[in-house]
Amino acid sequence: MTSRRYFLVRHGETDWNVVGRLQGRRDVPLNALGRIQAAQVGRVLNQLAGDPRALSYVSSPLSRAVETMRILRTDLDLPVADFTTDIRFAEISFGIWEGQTWPELRRRDHDAVRRRDRDPWNFAPPGGESYGTLCARVSAACAEIPNDAVIVTHGGVIRALLHVKAGMPQAEAALLPVRQGAVYVVGRGGFEVAD
Repeated sequence: MTSRRYFLVRHGETDWNVVGRLQGRRDVPLNALGRIQAAQVGRVLNQLAGDPRALSYVSSPLSRAVETMRILRTDLDLPVADFTTDIRFAEISFGIWEGQTWPELRRRDHDAVRRRDRDPWNFAPPGGESYGTLCARVSAACAEIPNDAVIVTHGGVIRALLHVKAGMPQAEAALLPVRQGAVYVVGRGGFEVAD
């Protein structure tokens, strides 16, 4: 649990999100709606955060997250490039599954997908990582942030942080749909969603 507040933002929409492709570590850019969502997040943060200049700003280094951060900082009237990136906030790795859709995977790797369905928190795709592994790296990254922070990241990372920082049960966190264009405010052992 945490006394700090984390304003968790999933990057805006990409074309791969639209068709349901697993992005993981692939560097897929925002689409037009994703840019609109990023600007919306800036407006929401302006209402939620008090003085946005008092916050730390950290992003995944993947371009969809970096562009989301630049857009929301523009909307907050902050210098566009004045934030840090941290590879530990990159999306969960889906290994060799990246670039495929769930229907494709169910046809090509049926047994492994069934194992994942039975235990989505602890399963790691071939060459990928589990949520347990993800929790360790994002917890270490959060420990180095000195104050309340805006973190632009990915759906899997937000699921992990809702478990680690807000106490959401693993089974619930693993299946939680994480919205784009919303802010997940985590603090004092709980969370709320604002959009």
